[in-house]
Amino acid sequence: AHNLSRMAGLGLAVPPAFVIDTRYCRRFETGPAETADDLRPAYSAALAILEGAVGRRFGDHHRPLLLSIRSGAPVSMPGMMETLLNVGLCEATLPGLVRLTGNPRLAWDAYRRLIAGFGTIVAGVPPEAFEEELRRASAGSDERSLDFDQLRTLARRFLEVYAAATGSAFPQDPRVQFERAVGAVFSSWHSARAHEYRRLNHIPADIGMAVAAQAMVFGNAGGRSGAGVGFSRDPMTGDKRLWVDFLFNAQGEDVVSGRRSAHGHMQLSAALPEAWAALEGAVGRLEREFGDMQDFEFTVEEGTLYLLQTRAGKRSPAAHARITLDLHDEGVIR
Repeated sequence: AHNLSRMAGLGLAVPPAFVIDTRYCRRFETGPAETADDLRPAYSAALAILEGAVGRRFGDHHRPLLLSIRSGAPVSMPGMMETLLNVGLCEATLPGLVRLTGNPRLAWDAYRRLIAGFGTIVAGVPPEAFEEELRRASAGSDERSLDFDQLRTLARRFLEVYAAATGSAFPQDPRVQFERAVGAVFSSWHSARAHEYRRLNHIPADIGMAVAAQAMVFGNAGGRSGAGVGFSRDPMTGDKRLWVDFLFNAQGEDVVSGRRSAHGHMQLSAALPEAWAALEGAVGRLEREFGDMQDFEFTVEEGTLYLLQTRAGKRSPAAHARITLDLHDEGVIR
């Protein structure tokens, strides 16, 4: 969240967000229901400010605000904690998203993603239950080939899978979705994989993690949209060139899951030259601001670049030496 604030301060395109800080991590472990009750007034106040910033309202039937619920810790732990996307989408807000975007495929794709993500992360449904339905619907082809009617049918099947696995219906109240998502992301700090990562990297458990609630931008809005991750320099050689993995018409979870073969800078720069130029300019400013090579996450929505995360990038020993010397020669560090 601090890095999001610094990026926004540079004038870069960062979707507005608010943060629930690390003080609440331990409280969620010992008393999740009581902590959620205590935080409810703060949630309402923060959401009102966020709604004013984007001109949409959380849970509104006509201009709905959707949220990504993202994790962050004082020490970077990439891939260890959970993220939920499209929170706030339900039967009542989905028609509003269709009207707002003019894109029914986007709306139904986002809804089926939320049901599966919420089911897996919050309700503990085995991910294979949703993946099997997706395989059946796509019949071995790329899921991006599914049209809105097929995605609508898939979302209905996901609702049935959720109900069968949990014994209750998928929550249709956006506030309930939000509170349960926040609790689940906080709980992921104590997952087995997070514990093991901290042990191997000598990270104390008591530093805790924070949760950021950020306005959604949609990489699954069509062929001029997508999601990507990247480094401001080559992490293996240290070469001063952008290194990216990018998927067209996708959300961030698609990139990190490894289910699809991502594209690199040549495809992105050829298809979306303005977004590529914006990314080149942004990462140069990030290096100067943070004084180091950056590992970043981004979304392109209808050709417009949005930055979602940045942190110091991991690199090989040889790349570390070259990057340090180059940054010194460039006057970025002294």
